[in-house]
Amino acid sequence: MKKKTVQDTRQHIVDVARALMSSKGYTAVGLAEIVMAAGIPKGSFYYYFKSKEEFGQALLEDYFATYLPKVDVHLRGPGSGRERLMAYFQFWADTQGMGLALDKCLVVKLGPEVCDLSEDMRLVLRQGTEAVVSRIAQCIEQGQADGSIGTSASAPVLASALYQLWLGASLLGKVGQSVSFDTARIATEQLLV
Repeated sequence: MKKKTVQDTRQHIVDVARALMSSKGYTAVGLAEIVMAAGIPKGSFYYYFKSKEEFGQALLEDYFATYLPKVDVHLRGPGSGRERLMAYFQFWADTQGMGLALDKCLVVKLGPEVCDLSEDMRLVLRQGTEAVVSRIAQCIEQGQADGSIGTSASAPVLASALYQLWLGASLLGKVGQSVSFDTARIATEQLLV
């Protein structure tokens, strides 16, 4: 029972901080803000995490653990490869607009910031993004096999290019404070012909 309580509290800290960091970023959120929002004493934070960097790693690992099944719902669900791929990018557009911060992509929000701060966090980001790109590549291959994706381009190269395109669109949306994925959607459609 005690072990479950420890895990529940640790997860609660990660969940609370994810909402904060999704809107403010990693360095803008201090430990005092995290522990206050989580309702725990500051000393207790160090019971669950040795450092803010270890906490950042746990946050990113948790993000990918919850995000990848959502990716799978779209990329491994019913329909042609093209339909599934476009459903995933529609999911991206729906969740990365100007809505709730909790749904925001932590790769977009924290990636540029933490990659220079922590090698461990960078490696978690790399592993997670590689998992997403791999799933996109599998879907492209399936679309090429079922005839719904006409390009003969290398699936891994095209998957990487599409992921970069949508990450770039998300970053530009943040810069302009107005997110529209119309250009990314059109470019995606053209690359799949």
